[in-house]
Amino acid sequence: MSGMYGNGIGLAEKLLDYLWGRENITLNNIANVDTPGFKAQYVTFEEELRKKLLNAGGTDGRKTQNEMAQAIQSSRAGLYTTWNESTRLDGNNVDMDQEQVELVRTAYEYQQVVNSINSEISRLRTAAKTF
Repeated sequence: MSGMYGNGIGLAEKLLDYLWGRENITLNNIANVDTPGFKAQYVTFEEELRKKLLNAGGTDGRKTQNEMAQAIQSSRAGLYTTWNESTRLDGNNVDMDQEQVELVRTAYEYQQVVNSINSEISRLRTAAKTF
């Protein structure tokens, strides 16, 4: 979604996708808190996205809007399983306190990105009214 909107909305769109995925994995962990042998999973994307954005463009350090858009779109989230030992006898390693904190953190991050998109659209709407 580049072009006249720049890469801000495209980046926000990708972030919302990642956060939605993280929320689903966290909810799955919570749903399986009583499943014997279940191992908690987690999603990461921040470091991958950062690397893609830093490495976009040529060797001169300049980055075009299209190169940044490609870097955003080519980034992928990583899904990992926590294999550490469980303190529970049934082998389940879901920590409800940690999962609830992650769920709230993800919800706040999601809302912040949505607010950012709304602000950007409001600025564009205001700018369009002057014409």
